[in-house]
Amino acid sequence: MQSAKTYPHNEGGNGRRGQGAAGEMAEQVADKAAEYAGKAGEQIERAVEGADATIRSVAEHGREAGERVQEVAGNFKSAVNKSVKDQPMATLAVAGALGFVLGALWKS
Repeated sequence: MQSAKTYPHNEGGNGRRGQGAAGEMAEQVADKAAEYAGKAGEQIERAVEGADATIRSVAEHGREAGERVQEVAGNFKSAVNKSVKDQPMATLAVAGALGFVLGALWKS
């Protein structure tokens, strides 16, 4: 008479031990997935915060640059007005030369 063989998945009656191990493994996998998802969420949050800070910085630099451009334009306008009043012929000659150069560049 042959003796009955026992297999690990059949121990403990009705294969419950095999199901328990699979359940534990599934739980461990779920825990690891949740851990990695949490870490990924933290990294995404840090990246978003960094991007937000960069956007604010770029906006501030853009605002400062705009203010400087307005200041330079105001200074340029004042200089041109003074030049027109003090030396109208020289100002007209410079404007003509500038127009000639721009026309030559535009044509090429």
